[in-house]
Amino acid sequence: MVAGRLVASGRFRHQTADRLVFDLRSNGVFDGIIAKMFLKPGEDPNAICDKCKDDRKDHTWLGLEIIRGMKPEGENKYGGGTILDPRDGKIYKATMKVTPDGQTLVVRGYIGFELLGQNQYWTRLPDSAYSALDPSANPQYIHKVAPAPAQTLAPRKSGTAAPAHKSEAPLQLRSTVGQ
Repeated sequence: MVAGRLVASGRFRHQTADRLVFDLRSNGVFDGIIAKMFLKPGEDPNAICDKCKDDRKDHTWLGLEIIRGMKPEGENKYGGGTILDPRDGKIYKATMKVTPDGQTLVVRGYIGFELLGQNQYWTRLPDSAYSALDPSANPQYIHKVAPAPAQTLAPRKSGTAAPAHKSEAPLQLRSTVGQ
């Protein structure tokens, strides 16, 4: 909670697709990644977004940024962003609203008009859930291994590809814990 306002930052578990945990981070604008996957026997742990048509194409689901550009629009509500369905690569306009108890995030994806959308319900996880997440998606771990912000990055070697999207950028640029 920030100054009487419930915020969407944190870890959430999708209530119907119970196999995914999302991490929402903000630096004034909210972005969210898939931070943990609970796989069924036989499921590929390295599933990629092969149907994505933007910079997320061929990125693994773990760490995949599925929420982008959500901005505060009023009391406990966020909008102006998008949500990606990694199963089919479709991108939808989206809104998010934190319930009054602060424990549920209602994420609504839609095409055209918000009225014609569909809600997803994400349950907030306790801070203790951070330690159970994959280290590559755990901001507490990121702060321990990321280079100091003052360091400059070495130029890419000739012939190496640029990051597929910003979640592959240097980790200190993605972490917003403590802000």
